[in-house]
Amino acid sequence: MNSFLNKIAFFFGALLVFSSLRASAQDSLRVSSPNGNLTFQFSTQGDGVPTYEIRYKDKPVIMPSGMGLLNNPNGYATAPNWNKKMVVKKVALQNVNTTWKPMYGERELIPDHYHELTITIQDTIKVKGREKGEMQVIVRAYDEGIAFRYFFPESTRTQVIEIGQEDTHFRLPPNSQFFSTEHAQGRYELCAPEEWQKGAELPLTIQLSNGLWASILHAQQTHFPRLRLRSAKDELVSNLYGEIVGTSPFGTPWRVVMVAEKPTQLLENNYLILNLNPPSQIKEAGWIRPGRVMRETTLSTDGARKLVDFAVEQNLDFIHFDAGWYGHEYEQVSDASKVNVDPRRNPVNDLDMPAIIRYAKEKGKGVILYVNHRALENQLDSIFPLYEKWGVAGVKFGFVHSGSHYWTAWMHEAVKKAAQYHLMVDIHDEYMPTGFSRTYPNLMTQEGVSGNEEFPDATHNTILPFTRFLAGAADYTYCFGDQVARLKNTKAHQLALSVINYSPWQYLYWYGKPEHYTNREEIELWKTLPTTWNETRVPEGMPGEYITVARRHGKEWYLGAVTNNLARSLTLEFDFLPKGKKYTIDIYEDTGEGGIRKTTKTIQSTDKLHFALLPKGGVAVRLRE
Repeated sequence: MNSFLNKIAFFFGALLVFSSLRASAQDSLRVSSPNGNLTFQFSTQGDGVPTYEIRYKDKPVIMPSGMGLLNNPNGYATAPNWNKKMVVKKVALQNVNTTWKPMYGERELIPDHYHELTITIQDTIKVKGREKGEMQVIVRAYDEGIAFRYFFPESTRTQVIEIGQEDTHFRLPPNSQFFSTEHAQGRYELCAPEEWQKGAELPLTIQLSNGLWASILHAQQTHFPRLRLRSAKDELVSNLYGEIVGTSPFGTPWRVVMVAEKPTQLLENNYLILNLNPPSQIKEAGWIRPGRVMRETTLSTDGARKLVDFAVEQNLDFIHFDAGWYGHEYEQVSDASKVNVDPRRNPVNDLDMPAIIRYAKEKGKGVILYVNHRALENQLDSIFPLYEKWGVAGVKFGFVHSGSHYWTAWMHEAVKKAAQYHLMVDIHDEYMPTGFSRTYPNLMTQEGVSGNEEFPDATHNTILPFTRFLAGAADYTYCFGDQVARLKNTKAHQLALSVINYSPWQYLYWYGKPEHYTNREEIELWKTLPTTWNETRVPEGMPGEYITVARRHGKEWYLGAVTNNLARSLTLEFDFLPKGKKYTIDIYEDTGEGGIRKTTKTIQSTDKLHFALLPKGGVAVRLRE
């Protein structure tokens, strides 16, 4: 009897030890955010399939989903697929808690606090003549979200990395919906995963069925193909733009899942993308200047001088020469090292660029030149030192290639080269930011947005802050004035957008000329508007409906609020102001007759203001002590 009882005791004891070891192993593959709300759990399922799960306060954000990389089938024949037959070899954990000060941005100090888990996995497939390779899954758990990447360390030998496709999946809780667009300059649709049949651009912002909000993004995507997501039954599956070849040490971009209880918190926390990029590599950066920009449309010496004078009067910082100053951008004979105005833009061809650059510099203004991708690709090494010699402040890259491994790497190397010649950069068309402006802050802004060049409606503008602007700055090219007949939204809506939408270079008065703006009070806000900020708050908002953003520059606050295509009653609260201090508030709102009405009052932190926004309308506010 005693022998039997001893056997039972031994069996249950062994089972308890095994269960404890299994729980301990699971715990070692889990990492939580510093506040404990977010958790990332790694495991291998079935046939050694790497799997992960993300939860917030024990609510599912990403349900158990496969992850990994697929070998290029046309590449090295014996290289493994990193999505099955994997075993965990070792685990390491570290905590990081720092802050850093950006050169410019939406806030003056950025917290960088996370718990990092590094899981080293190895393939178990035996292939004659090949050593087993190692891959690491590096996970960072922030309070703001989860980030992970695949990394190939330098182990016993250099590994040749040939990636044909990424196999990261994102399985959402049932009945979730997301805001999706098929290209960077597209319009957004709210739909369920099974309704979306195209490739979805990142960021992809999700309204989870459990009440949470999330957004899938990528960071440090500088030498890797662009990632889009496609629907596959109840999940989203990664889809790379193309193949890639590299050697260890080699890391993929970060895959990021931001999580929040309210959608406004996503925008407040968008600095997470910058945290996932290396610090600035520019040692002396006194030549880097944010500011307001206006385009010169006549491509003539007289028109350019008038624009410089207007810039002085209206406190603009730069004038910009767009396509046509060196000929037609798609003609083989066009040469971006010479001024030769396209006769379709100005048949007189009298633009004296050196004289205008000198005149602008005398007035404290900079000159930005547009250069099409064709000239950039052919003349990059010669025109950048030439432009520095001319005294050009920056270059706007036009119609760039984006997406593939080659062109992605080329683009970021071009930004680096621009920095060598003290040139700031604005990248236009389909390029989307992933935080590179932290590493090379001469990258001032980029398009990658359906802005005023395409005349979107007000509903689109209420979606952008919760989607596109999570990735970083966007050059929206604001229109203003009665001469822009295609503009769908009110004047106050346009003024408010310039506060809501962040860009260190804010292009204002797109399609406009100085003579169009005879009513100076209507454009008074843009005379003082900062383009970088010490503090940013998002008090209210809902994608597709409305948004309010408050930003501080020095001791002044600016606030913008817009509604969608519907009229809306809105209450602005000022509890972000210091208690006991009185502020002068300048309010710019729609008259209802196509104009702007300015009102000046005195308020303090306990006050509230009520507004009846017109359909497609808004209100903009400046607060001074």
